[in-house]
Amino acid sequence: MLISIPARPYPYSLDPQHTALVVIDMQRDFIEPGGFGDSLGNDVRRLEAIVPATAALIDLFRRQGWPIVHTREAHQPDLSDCPPAKRARGKPGLRIGDEGSMGRILIAGEPGNQIVDALAPREGEIVIDKPGKGMFHATGINERLRETGITHLVFAGVTTEVCVQTSMREANDRGYECLLVEDATESYFPAFKAATIEMIVAQGGIVGWVATLSALVHAVAKEHADA
Repeated sequence: MLISIPARPYPYSLDPQHTALVVIDMQRDFIEPGGFGDSLGNDVRRLEAIVPATAALIDLFRRQGWPIVHTREAHQPDLSDCPPAKRARGKPGLRIGDEGSMGRILIAGEPGNQIVDALAPREGEIVIDKPGKGMFHATGINERLRETGITHLVFAGVTTEVCVQTSMREANDRGYECLLVEDATESYFPAFKAATIEMIVAQGGIVGWVATLSALVHAVAKEHADA
């Protein structure tokens, strides 16, 4: 039975038998002081602030036994999967592959590339390393989700306007029904998060839906109470 979640632009129909949570790039390099995000001059405290809400969202899915996908933006040590157009973008003090305070930046296996401890994946949960901003590029995740009958994706993570939005748009193009939990996503720039949310819900939900964590939690609890 579908669960109706109060959302924008209108209620989101969550299919509990075919829904997965996607937690995008909650990595030390983006969230902790001394990481890549910090080296770019960003206030990482904004991203760190959503860790409790994201942990609560993950816990909800774990209690329901619903699948969870964790992504990490990660490259091979030889940078063979990191094109110059990506590595050279902008003018940070450190670039992808350079040695930072948590090891080489955005390189698979390095300390800074790991998901923060409070959100660490558990055995049986899917973890994918993605060389691009979107979760579907060169990861094979679409095939894995299709094999398990997933049709609905609930999104959390960082940053709202880059890897989260890119992944949602990719998912929308592949036919997934997408919901973003707005207090479990964040940007270094408040205006960017706000604008992205408006883009997602515009024109009747052209990309997907947006809801609060409390709306999702209460709707799931109500469904169980009524069952």
